[in-house]
Amino acid sequence: MSRQYLVAGNWKMFGNMASNQVLVEGMCAGLDAVPKVQVLVCPPATYLTAIQQAARGSGLLLGAQNLAAQEKEGAFTGEILGSMLKDVGCSHVIVGHSERRALFGDTDAVVAQKVHAALAAGLVPILCVGETLAEREADATEAVIARQIDAVLAVNPVASLAALVIAYEPVWAIGTGKTASPEQAQNVHAFIRARIAAVDAKLGDSLRILYGGSVKPDNAASIFAQTDVDGGLIGGASLKAADFLAICAAAQSQG
Repeated sequence: MSRQYLVAGNWKMFGNMASNQVLVEGMCAGLDAVPKVQVLVCPPATYLTAIQQAARGSGLLLGAQNLAAQEKEGAFTGEILGSMLKDVGCSHVIVGHSERRALFGDTDAVVAQKVHAALAAGLVPILCVGETLAEREADATEAVIARQIDAVLAVNPVASLAALVIAYEPVWAIGTGKTASPEQAQNVHAFIRARIAAVDAKLGDSLRILYGGSVKPDNAASIFAQTDVDGGLIGGASLKAADFLAICAAAQSQG
């Protein structure tokens, strides 16, 4: 399988106009060193336009952290259509992040509809899947991830999913300082690929699967070296340009 790594920074609800400007400038200054890696940032929606302008011509891709499940304009105060994200320069959107699922009630069915809405708008959905610590300790990791993936497949024809990216984020390793071992990450990524390949072998082979659990400069290389890891969805380490670029460099070294 030919690999093109994707490293995506999820800034969550951090930063302001001034700090984001400095962060983007720092990231853009290092992109020439990682030409084999697609580099994406997903800031809070209020800063999308400013960051799109700051990164213009750099090759830095822009994504959003969420979108509405609806696909047409309407009376949905506070929601943002996929077409609106596309209009301000987004190419990608994170869907089903564990915090959206846990804190805001995004069920598997809602996440599946959001994937559909993203694809309809011409956005690349980064579908997040993963298990809690209790689920891992109950040996339910594969059952949980299968359920999350199958919900998406039930709503979205396989033929429409060529652009899909999946991010495995073990919930127990987000913001806790804990990280799945490279072998643990590989085992789950291989399961995800096999689950998709069982439905469509070509899609399973081409699917990019990112790891999203406390990736840092000192562990990125060992994680990215795994056969079925195609990049990372980076949280806290994406808030420092030097750390984020070091992670991108680790992906570059694998390309």
